[in-house]
Amino acid sequence: MTALRQPNFITIADYLAGEETSGVKHEYLGGTVHAMAGASNQHNTIATSAMLSIGSQLRGKPCQPFNSDTKVHIKLSDHARFYYPDAMVVCHPNPAADHFQDQPVVIIEVLSDSTRRTDLGEKRDAYLTIKSLQVLLFVEPDSPAVTVHRRKPEDGFAIEYHSGLDSTIPLPEIDATLPLAELYERVEFTP
Repeated sequence: MTALRQPNFITIADYLAGEETSGVKHEYLGGTVHAMAGASNQHNTIATSAMLSIGSQLRGKPCQPFNSDTKVHIKLSDHARFYYPDAMVVCHPNPAADHFQDQPVVIIEVLSDSTRRTDLGEKRDAYLTIKSLQVLLFVEPDSPAVTVHRRKPEDGFAIEYHSGLDSTIPLPEIDATLPLAELYERVEFTP
């Protein structure tokens, strides 16, 4: 019988130092790292449109958008994680020299066939533990549809569904909106 090889434990400091020089992005889950696959052009078009739409509304305001090159740091009770969301908005950013953010208010993930299970399971569960997070959006890549997890005034999150190019997602938490027509601009849906 062959024993399973245990992954090497990597400290947060070593992970962050390695990410500064790596040509490949890695996500960090409690001491192990996992390389990320590249995204499709359609995925990147949607993520860029989200940044452009929200970013233009945040000019001159305290909250700031970040793209998929900035990690989000999640402090769970027994370990830390670092993910690269497709976009996020932060109102109290970390120092400019950092390569991650600790307090996102909005996180946007564009789904794909290869990441859907992880995004809607492990990542969603971890994101929803972030105390500063107010809105988590999961964007469908092949139809104009977005699932929104919005923090309730009491405890937990409520789920909303927005679909159709005439729909607009209100984001009063950052004094912005996200029209699906802008989010899906330049996207050609196949029947």
